[in-house]
Amino acid sequence: MYYAIVFLLMLALPAVSIAIEAFMSGAMPLVVLLAKWFVFWAVGMRLFLAGVRQIAQPKYTAQVILGLKSDEVLLVVRELGFANLSMGLLGLATLAVPGWQLAAALAGGIFYGLAGINHALQPHRNRLENVAMVSDLLASAVLLGLCILALV
Repeated sequence: MYYAIVFLLMLALPAVSIAIEAFMSGAMPLVVLLAKWFVFWAVGMRLFLAGVRQIAQPKYTAQVILGLKSDEVLLVVRELGFANLSMGLLGLATLAVPGWQLAAALAGGIFYGLAGINHALQPHRNRLENVAMVSDLLASAVLLGLCILALV
């Protein structure tokens, strides 16, 4: 299920949303559509859903994804959930307040980049953590790339 959610939120749903809006509007530049829909799905929906799960079921992130068996980490995972939920809400809100897209892309890009590097530094990653690492680093590259394009 984790693999499907990551695939949907990071690739399939942004691509479908971009295709539909490009077909409907016709004239919007691809980078504008990419910013709109990648921020919404990858920052908004993915981090919102991760936050909800980490708050409600911190053991899943701790034990299944990160391979941590101690219950002592659950408080920290739940607090990570609060941060994910907050960034996710920012990303979701960009559909209503497009002016927040750059802020959401920057916050999400930094978060995903640091999380991806942190995963990469773990010597004994499981398959789920490898998926998290790769998807985090790709999301960071896209989001920070969008930020750079917005500056030029």
